[in-house]
Amino acid sequence: MSAQAAPAPAPAEAPKKKSKKLLFIILAVVLVAGGGVAAWFFTAGAKAEAPAAEEKLPTQYFAMEPSFVVNLADTDAVRYLQADVQIATRDPETLTALQAHGPALRNRLLLLFGQQLSPSLAQRSGKERLQEKALAEVRAVLKKEGAPDKVESVIFTSLVTQ
Repeated sequence: MSAQAAPAPAPAEAPKKKSKKLLFIILAVVLVAGGGVAAWFFTAGAKAEAPAAEEKLPTQYFAMEPSFVVNLADTDAVRYLQADVQIATRDPETLTALQAHGPALRNRLLLLFGQQLSPSLAQRSGKERLQEKALAEVRAVLKKEGAPDKVESVIFTSLVTQ
């Protein structure tokens, strides 16, 4: 009986080794499949984004002519600002709205420019803040008129203070 009892534990160990091999094979297959799915997901996402970039319309500029000339709000001396302004958009409907509402836009920008102080316009950061404020004014006028307001930026092609 003891001879029969000794061989019994040996077969019990053999199935454990087979189950470990099977587990490693399953894990390897899952990892390879997961990598394939991830690769497909990322390459398919890149292909989907590429056509969207091609559909981007060219930038169109609306020149606010003639140049803006305003008195600055300085109290110590009389100072002037002269600015050439262009408004950038990629939307044809917004460009049409800019042309249609040019006088209202010009009025709002004149009022904005007349509130500035010359020391704030001496630094680049002051000019950039003025551009941001001008962009907000342009969008506000278009929104008030119920027009498309897809304006990307207000650009100073010339800015002189004196």
